[in-house]
Amino acid sequence: MSSTDPNRLIAWDRELRAVHHRLRDSLQIARDAVDDAGPLSADLRLFCTGFCAALDGHHRREDDTMFPELLAAHPELRDVLSQLTRDHHMLSHLLGELQRAVDAGHDAATLHQHLDGIEAVMETHFRYEEKRLLAPLADLVVEHEPRAMLGPLA
Repeated sequence: MSSTDPNRLIAWDRELRAVHHRLRDSLQIARDAVDDAGPLSADLRLFCTGFCAALDGHHRREDDTMFPELLAAHPELRDVLSQLTRDHHMLSHLLGELQRAVDAGHDAATLHQHLDGIEAVMETHFRYEEKRLLAPLADLVVEHEPRAMLGPLA
């Protein structure tokens, strides 16, 4: 239930899909910023940093809040959640590499290589997560706000 509206039951499976959609949009905005701006532009730094923060924030909220709730309700998901957590660590590393490349003023081709790698891992991760977690999430009832469970884009 949402504390802002105690009569609203959160459909966590739909919330997760919506956050994934917004993260895909954020990645495209970061790509557009690479294409439209010089490597040291403020817009490029803003959009790449914003995307990195949004994706990392989403994964931190999942690790800290959503995954423990799912594990408590569905202990059989332990291996799935462990794999997803490993993915989060890999993506965090890739995001750090992107941020370092942006800060160093690398060219558009190099930044796109970083974004391509992030996108490949992110898409595989999202598909696996949705395949394995949407059904358990559809039945999950917890006392958390969407942002607490899914991060800044929830």
